[in-house]
Parts: sequence; structure tokens; C-alpha cells
Amino acid sequence: MNEQPNNPLHGVRLDTIIEYLVDHFGGWEGLGKRIQIRCFNENPSLKSSLTFLRRTPWARQKVEELYVRIISHK
Repeated sequence: MNEQPNNPLHGVRLDTIIEYLVDHFGGWEGLGKRIQIRCFNENPSLKSSLTFLRRTPWARQKVEELYVRIISHK
């Protein structure tokens, strides 16, 4: 497997990112306030969020960018 030392998302699964963000912001409501995406605000679940984010590149990019900002400040 190729190393990607400059890519903070390398080897991090999307479900792990979502779970981290939900925990970091104190639940789905907190995450939904940070990123205005319906799958976070209306009947949120990990499964529905994964389905939506895998099919919607702009939304996935927002989630990944938020994750990278948070982990880079630790």
C-alpha cells in the first residue's frame, strides 16, 4: 500500500469520519448546524448519511474538509 504522508484522509473511512464528527459536535443536531445537509437534519442515521455522501461529491467534500480542519487543530 502506498504511503500518503500529506493526505490526512488516507486510510480513514467515511463512516469513521461521520462518527467522529457526530461525537465531536455532540450529536446529529450539532453536526447539522455546522453542515446544512438534509441527511444530518431530518431523521439522521449513519446508513442514510453514508448513502447520500457517497453519491454526492459536493456534500462529501464539505464533510471531509470539516474533519480535516478539526483534526489539524488538535
